[in-house]
Amino acid sequence: MDFNNSLFMMPLMTGVIFIIAGYIALKFPPKKINSLYGYRTSSSMKNQERWDFAQVYSSILMIYCGLGLTLLSVFGLLFKLSEGQGVLIGTIMIIIATLVVLYKTEKAIKQKFKND
Repeated sequence: MDFNNSLFMMPLMTGVIFIIAGYIALKFPPKKINSLYGYRTSSSMKNQERWDFAQVYSSILMIYCGLGLTLLSVFGLLFKLSEGQGVLIGTIMIIIATLVVLYKTEKAIKQKFKND
């Protein structure tokens, strides 16, 4: 097993970062709408109620996506790929995890706040 390959290290390290960042954001969410910290999109920043919902929802999703990335890093140990292929697949995994957090959070905001 080669632990020093991109398909193993990229999702593993990013997954751990997602888990830690999600946990911190869940335990210490920003209290007020701001432009520095938290889940910040135009829909989440429309009012305080949306903001509070988006912080909790996106933090939980970030933890789940981090766990998913960490588990998917096992593929880097199972498959022998070139460095370039490993970087490409690892990058795609990270982009997908990020887009899942964004898409699902925005969808949940729209569903919860239909009348806003």
